[in-house]
Amino acid sequence: MWLIGILLVIVIFAVVLVLAALRAPEPTDPIQQRLAEYGDRDTPLTLEEIELSQGFYDRMILPMLNNIGKMAMRFTPQATLESARDRLASAGNPMGIEPGIFLTMRIVLALLLGGAIFYVFALSRRNWVQGLLLTGLFTFLGYSFPDLWLSGRISARQKNIFRSMPDALDLLTISVEAGLGFDAAMAQVHEKWDDELSRELGRVLREIRLGKTRREALRSMADRLGVAELTSFVAAVIQSEQLGVSMGTVLRVQSDQMRVRRRQMAEEEAQRAPVKIVFPIGLLIFPSLLIILLGPAILSMLSSPLGAMFR
Repeated sequence: MWLIGILLVIVIFAVVLVLAALRAPEPTDPIQQRLAEYGDRDTPLTLEEIELSQGFYDRMILPMLNNIGKMAMRFTPQATLESARDRLASAGNPMGIEPGIFLTMRIVLALLLGGAIFYVFALSRRNWVQGLLLTGLFTFLGYSFPDLWLSGRISARQKNIFRSMPDALDLLTISVEAGLGFDAAMAQVHEKWDDELSRELGRVLREIRLGKTRREALRSMADRLGVAELTSFVAAVIQSEQLGVSMGTVLRVQSDQMRVRRRQMAEEEAQRAPVKIVFPIGLLIFPSLLIILLGPAILSMLSSPLGAMFR
């Protein structure tokens, strides 16, 4: 009975997480959204109208999480907050989560999941040692789940950036060779495409307009994303700027290297495919074939005089 209760709690928890992820709003720029609201109306919006125009998540859930996160930040070491802030920046700040909110989510999920398992065992009055072990296990899983989710977002974002780099470098090369400056070429990539890399280039341009040097803005982007190929590209651009090498030549060489690297990565994944297929074949396909092929023979053997000996 207690096992059914645990499975029920896990299923409910998974359904709630899936629904929350599906209903989570996409990250938007609040400044651009506010400017668009003012541009569409002849009269300015009042503060009450602005608040009512926001959804329930923005008006209730997000401020509550922010307040809890601010309280948690007072008791959290600065190094932990900086690490969480860097990881959230690498993931693209999903749903606008602050470091304090992220750490609060880990603690709340750990308490909820561990408390639910402990409550099920308390009702069933089973083996307390086993119940405490499972409570500790699910508490650890609840605490680790947000970090695993964030690691998945970071990995997916890095793959997306890596795959879009050769095409972006081609457009940068064409723009620079056509006579545009490097900043104007980055603006072309930002305007033409809408992906993770183009948004990061747009952020670099905004930082340059706010007073950062190009070198600092590019290095910040490379540190924030953590893609080795992008870090190499940024180092080459900075070095060419310092040494006075033609930017078009550097971009063309980097574009060719990125295409070779992407081809090598595709071949590497193709080489891994046979190894990955072994487990589904051994666990799913072979047992089904054995049942289909040997099932009639086993039934015939059981109905024969030889099968009567095993009854």
